[in-house]
Amino acid sequence: MRAIRRGLGAFASVAVLLTGVALAAEVRAAPAPAEEPAVAPAAGEPENFGASCRTDVEGSRVTAHCQNPYPRTDRVRLHVECERWWDVDTDSAPVDVGPADYARLAGRCWKEVRSAWITHQPADPEPAPGSSGP
Repeated sequence: MRAIRRGLGAFASVAVLLTGVALAAEVRAAPAPAEEPAVAPAAGEPENFGASCRTDVEGSRVTAHCQNPYPRTDRVRLHVECERWWDVDTDSAPVDVGPADYARLAGRCWKEVRSAWITHQPADPEPAPGSSGP
């Protein structure tokens, strides 16, 4: 009985070893991922711009979280529209979100929130074509 177990154990070990060798050969044979060169946007194309924002509404309070992955500063504002006709809608002060920066904006209504949204505006002028910067 022990001889059969040893034989099966050896067979399983060889099978695992051969599977590993075959997998390694496939990985080596796979082509390397091609890197795409960074290309500046064409003259008529808009540049990637704008912080990524999400809004959370909890009861009568609204919180916006914005993160800017782009090299240009984004000026964001939170706008809150209230459900009741007598409740005052609000607009936050503009907040500049620099490259790789984060901002948190908050607003509220007295009662229910109807809607909330973020507006974006470039905080710095777009560089002129062909200019190398400051």
